[in-house]
Amino acid sequence: MIYHILDIFFVIFHSSVVLFNLFGWIWKKTRIYNLVILGLTGASWLFLGLLVGTLGYCPLTDWHFSVLNKLGVTDLPSSYMKYLADRITGLDISASLVDKVTLYTFLAAIVISLLLNIRDYVKAKK
Repeated sequence: MIYHILDIFFVIFHSSVVLFNLFGWIWKKTRIYNLVILGLTGASWLFLGLLVGTLGYCPLTDWHFSVLNKLGVTDLPSSYMKYLADRITGLDISASLVDKVTLYTFLAAIVISLLLNIRDYVKAKK
């Protein structure tokens, strides 16, 4: 029972982090937090990834997949986004496509967030 609750928690929490990464720059009050979370996400993917030997590493994915293993779920993909896309659609979407869309939308979000945060900082200094 607890693992089912944890599964639901991770789907909601991790998906919320993903959505905040993608759209947190929209609201001025959340822009700086968005940039921080994007930075932490990128650092996890790169630096933690290098430490554990898998670029794109995310501890939330690791913890969620451990819960799913306890629930008997096997053959999990290497990325949470692939898992989520498949879980939502019921399809087997190409891992390569999901990884590319994930990377490009992340890069777009970080560029937008960075530019808007710089603009806000410059405006505040005037």
